[in-house]
This record gives sequence, structure tokens and C-alpha cells, in this order.
Amino acid sequence: MDRREMLWRAGGGLGGIALAHMLGVEGLRAEDGAATLPKGDFDGGLHHPAKAKRVVQLFMSGAASQCDTFDYKPLLIAKDGTPFDPGGAVELFQSDPGAVMASPWPWRQHGECGAWVSDLLPHLATCVDEIAFLPAMVSTSNVHGPATFLQATGFVMPGFPSVGSWASYGLGSLNENLPTFVVLPDSRGYAPNGPANWGAGFLPAEHQGTTIRPADPRPIRDLFPPDEPFLTDSAEAEGRDLLARLNRRHASERPGDSRLDARIASYELAARLQLSAPEVLDLSGETEATKALYGLDREITADFGRNCLIARRLLERGVRFVQLWSGADNGFPRRNWDSHEDLARDHGEMGTSMDRPAAALIKDLRARGLLDDTIVLWTTEFGRMPCSQGSKGRDHNPFTFTSWLAGGGIKGGVTHGASDEWSYKAAEHVTHGYDVHATVLHLLGIDHTRLTVRHDGIDRRLTDVHGHVIHPILA
Repeated sequence: MDRREMLWRAGGGLGGIALAHMLGVEGLRAEDGAATLPKGDFDGGLHHPAKAKRVVQLFMSGAASQCDTFDYKPLLIAKDGTPFDPGGAVELFQSDPGAVMASPWPWRQHGECGAWVSDLLPHLATCVDEIAFLPAMVSTSNVHGPATFLQATGFVMPGFPSVGSWASYGLGSLNENLPTFVVLPDSRGYAPNGPANWGAGFLPAEHQGTTIRPADPRPIRDLFPPDEPFLTDSAEAEGRDLLARLNRRHASERPGDSRLDARIASYELAARLQLSAPEVLDLSGETEATKALYGLDREITADFGRNCLIARRLLERGVRFVQLWSGADNGFPRRNWDSHEDLARDHGEMGTSMDRPAAALIKDLRARGLLDDTIVLWTTEFGRMPCSQGSKGRDHNPFTFTSWLAGGGIKGGVTHGASDEWSYKAAEHVTHGYDVHATVLHLLGIDHTRLTVRHDGIDRRLTDVHGHVIHPILA
């Protein structure tokens, strides 16, 4: 053994492993395909210089009403209680058209941009100069499940990767000790479709969202082993050795199947999460002023406020994509935004629970210097009708609804598109979820037409065969 070999064996082994890992993270290893590896850095994204490196999506499950939040229409006030006659047949989901129904909340203009916001959302109203509104959104479905899939994955059918999974697949992780894609569901339950909304579809399984339930005694299920006397250190070591041998045999018999690799990677991440997750979820170090900003001091805002605060902590620690859900599945009394029976009651509760925490998230990100490279996306699956259902509710409206974006690369205080005078149908610069997804990927440095995966003989992408970047809302 010569001197060089001796030095390598004595000191280069662990150093070489560390160097190989660092080069791999940077995408600089020389093996085949290294140039196309997902990259966890922020040096311009995959295809062009990026303006953002992380995303937080706020999903209002059940269909938040545009004509009671951000889409001000004086005609609804003037015609309140009269027959709804927009000219032509009115297509509804489960009712006949009732009378024109004005919002239960008054409207005011806010900020330097003068954006109209209803008094249901007084805290978000103070953020309008940070926000780009899209009031001419449309959906191809008026059914919750398919429409939720459309906004979450770009398809009305199950089995397709979510936008967070695409971001994870394309850009990789910004950290080693937390998941790349984290989901914080409503504490009352899942939205329609459940975890399929954040599944990885045909992408490698490691890119699916990791669910965290901060309100539960065990926020990440199965993260820690049960406290049983038979689980000794030696028994655990022997079990790991046996499992490793079984995994090697399983992998050798199934070349090209990523599910086992993803499962192994998830367990490796779980080991690191045992140290990192408790710290992220521990809010004791946050100031009382910060907790009050997010509404943790009020029962109605505490749950969504805690999730928004934890989302900020995840983002600042390098989580690439965080998805928060306001609203669970359908139940009675309503636990989501699906206000068929009594809009003032149900939207009143849902809006109040969401408003203060969502505004706090924008303000807190701005104060910490994170908003400039963090996209905040607020969306829902479709809107609600300007006419009444029964006497106090609103039916589904896929023909127009409002989404908005703020933060990384977004021009604040602007509105792109418009609905008609009733807030019934999109009328100007009609916008689809595909366009929002294309814009988010663009700001992350990804050309949505070039991030593709061959599946079932088709080059699949998040935006299917649609989508255009919404340039007028870009800074």
C-alpha cells in the first residue's frame, strides 16, 4: 500500500462520503444524469432565473364565495331580493335560481390600490397592496372532488401529482431534516379527496406531501416507536439488520420500482424528524405578540392561526412547499366553506377563522424578509352564485371565482381580469388553474412546458396541455 492509499483509507473515507453528498446536492457529480438531478439551491431554478424559492398555498375547501369576499358588485346591492335574470338559462348544482342576494357584509376600499374587500375579511383588507387578485378564475367542474383535484393537481381525475409534488420533484429540498412538501390539514378532517390532493401520482413516491397535524397529541403519526418493554436497543438493531436484508432482496426483484426507495427515504427522514419536528412544532419560543398576531389568543382563530404560524416556521427552515387547508369534508353543522344553507352563518365563521391568521402570515413573512422569495397562493375550488339558494345560502358557481397571490415575484396591489356585473361569469382575462400553476412554476424558475415525466406513453406535466404565465401580475 503506497502513501496515497494509506492517507485515503485513514482519513478520506468519511470525508469522501461527505464530499460526494455535497456535490450530489449541488448537482455537480460526474455520473450519468448528474446535470438533470433536482437541485436544492437557489441559483436560478431549472430553466431560468427564479424569483421565489418556496410556496405556501392556502386552500379554502368547500368553495369560498367571491361575491362575499373580494369581488365587489354594486348591482347585487341595487337588485337585492329581485329575480335573478342575467339573460339566458342559469345552470346550478343542486337548486333553482333564487333572488339576487347581496352580501351580508358591507364593502370598503382599502390600501393605495383601492381594492374592494368585504368587512368579512378586515385583516386581509390591510394587505391588499401586497396582493394580485384574479377575479376571473373558472373551473371545468362544479363538483367538489374533481374541482379540488383541478386546483391541487391540474386534473379533475385522481392519480396525478399535486403542485407541491411537482415543485419537490423539479427543485428538490432546501433542507436535510424536514420534508420538502408539508401539508397542514384542517384539524376537523380532510377536504374532499383526502390525501390524494397532495399525492405524488406517478412521480417517485418520496415527493408526496407529508401530513402534520399540529393539534393532535402525535402531530406526525408513527414518528416515534411505542413505549413497550420488548423494544430494546439490541432487538431494534437486529430488526434493522433483518429489514435491510429483506429490502435488498425486494429491490433486486423489482428494478425500476421507486416505492421501496421512497419508503426507505421516508424512514431515514423520520429518524431526522425525531429531532427536528418537535423543535418546529414547539411554539413556546414565539413571543406573545407574535401569537396574538396569528390569533392564538382567540378560540375561533387559534386552530388556523397555529397552522399559519407553523407554516412560517417550516418555510424559514427550508421547507419548499407548505399547503394549509381551511375547511374539512361536508358535515352538519358545516365544517367548510360550502354554504348552501346559511351563508352569513357559515362564511361568517370560516372567514373569521381564516382572515386574521392569513393576514398575519403575509405580515410576518414580510417582517422577517421572507416574503420577497416566498409565494403566497390563496385559492378555492370554485365560487358561489350571486343568487340565493333557499333564502340564505348560495349554490356552486364554476363560472367565476377569485384567487390571489402575494410575495415572491408578484406585483402587489393589482387586479387581473374581471367577472360580469353579477359576479356570475368571468368576463375579462379569463383565468384557469393551469395559468396559476404555470405562473407559480415560472416564479420558481421552471418552464411548465418543460417539466415533464413520461407516463403511459404521454409526456405528462402539471398543466396538461394548457396554461400560460400571467405576466401582468409579475413584478
